[in-house]
Amino acid sequence: MPTPRQIRIMVVEDHPVFREGLNMIIAAEADMETVAQASTAEEALQEYRRTKPDVILMDQRLPGASGTEALIAIRSEFPHAKIMMLTTSSGDIEIQRALRAGATAYVLKSTPKNELLRIIRTVSMGRKHIPSDVGSSLAEHMGQEDLTPRELEVLELIREGNKNKQIADQLGISETTVNFHIKNIVDKLQANDRTHAVTIALRRGLLQI
Repeated sequence: MPTPRQIRIMVVEDHPVFREGLNMIIAAEADMETVAQASTAEEALQEYRRTKPDVILMDQRLPGASGTEALIAIRSEFPHAKIMMLTTSSGDIEIQRALRAGATAYVLKSTPKNELLRIIRTVSMGRKHIPSDVGSSLAEHMGQEDLTPRELEVLELIREGNKNKQIADQLGISETTVNFHIKNIVDKLQANDRTHAVTIALRRGLLQI
């Protein structure tokens, strides 16, 4: 009986224990092998150039440049690269960024082993995968405007407990401008008030916990 063609996989993950766990799962499968490993976005690009894997398992959060930035760098040179984003967060902002950048799949790290293996095989054949719950969240918010960098700064300062005057002083802008930014934030997030806006932003991955 002929040996099945192996799916050549690169694992990009900065936590050694989780990376080794993925490698053990892959090694147990007759049709898969790990051909490269990386722990940063820069290493990921170098290793992709060297090994040209069939599928990349990419951690969303890497030290320095993010997994999405690594994805963009790789796909700018290799447009057909198949990249699965792995994350602990189902925040839809992260999903939007990864999918807009060309991610083939978006997988939570809590995904059961057999499901992960199925998705790897699906992606290796050129098909996309987005979990149903993630897909519904994405569809709900895809049309909403992104917050600007300044609005994100204001939102972070709100989360830290700052009053509008304190935010104005820290950012070197007028309190009137702060009020303008807060109104835009509340409108974009469809929130009831500034506190509700922070809650929504945390849930969607706009602010990190």
